[in-house]
Amino acid sequence: MEEEQLKAILESLLFAAGEPVSIARLGNALESVPREEIKKALAEMAVAYREQRRGMVLEEIADGYQLRTPSEHAPYLRRLLSAKPPRLSRPLLETLAIIAYRPQITRPEIEQLRGVDTGGVLETLLERSLIHIAGRKEAPGRPIYYETTSAFLELFGLKNLDDLPDLEEFRAIEGLLSNLPPARPEAREGWATSEPQATAGMNSSMGEQGAVEHEAGDAPESPEENQS
Repeated sequence: MEEEQLKAILESLLFAAGEPVSIARLGNALESVPREEIKKALAEMAVAYREQRRGMVLEEIADGYQLRTPSEHAPYLRRLLSAKPPRLSRPLLETLAIIAYRPQITRPEIEQLRGVDTGGVLETLLERSLIHIAGRKEAPGRPIYYETTSAFLELFGLKNLDDLPDLEEFRAIEGLLSNLPPARPEAREGWATSEPQATAGMNSSMGEQGAVEHEAGDAPESPEENQS
C-alpha cells in the first residue's frame, strides 16, 4: 500500500472512531499492513498536523491514537455547540488524583488521606466512568479497590499514567495554588474555566476541557471537608 493511501485510510479510521484507537485495532482493520508501518505513518501524520497548524491534531491518548481539536480552538467550539466544558469540583479532583497516583487504593485508604467521607465522591466518579472497581484486596474483609479508566486518560489528554507529573511537581503546584488570592465573585466563572489539572497536578495539555467548580450534581461538602 502506498504511503499516502495508508495515511488517508488511517485518517478516516481515526475520524470515524471518535475515540482513541490502539495500534492493534488499526492493524486488524488494515490487515496486511505491518504495525511498524502504521506507527511510522501515524508519527509522520502527527508532525504534519502540528507543522501545518491544521484544525485537528493527532495525539497518543489512553494507549491509542485520536484525532482531537486543538485546545486553543475550544472557545469557538463551545460557541458553535453551545456547550460548557465538563466541570469537576475540587473534592472530585482531589479524590481522582489520589486514585491516579495510588492505583489499587480502597475507600478507607482514600478517606484516611482526605480526612472526610468519600462515598458520594466515589459514586460520582464511577457514574462518570473516570474510575472503576478493579478488584478486591487480599486483606481482612477483602475491600474493593479503585483505579482510573481510559476515560480519565482521554479527559486529561494522557497517553498513560506514566505521563502524570511526579509528586514533587504535584506538591509545587499545590503550594502555588495555596498562595493565590481568592477570585472575585463576578470573575469566578472565568477563573473556573482555567485548567483543573493545576489543582489535581495531573496534566499540562488539557486546555479548557474542565473546570474547578462545585456542581449542583456533586455531593455537598461537609464542614470537615471544607477544612481539608
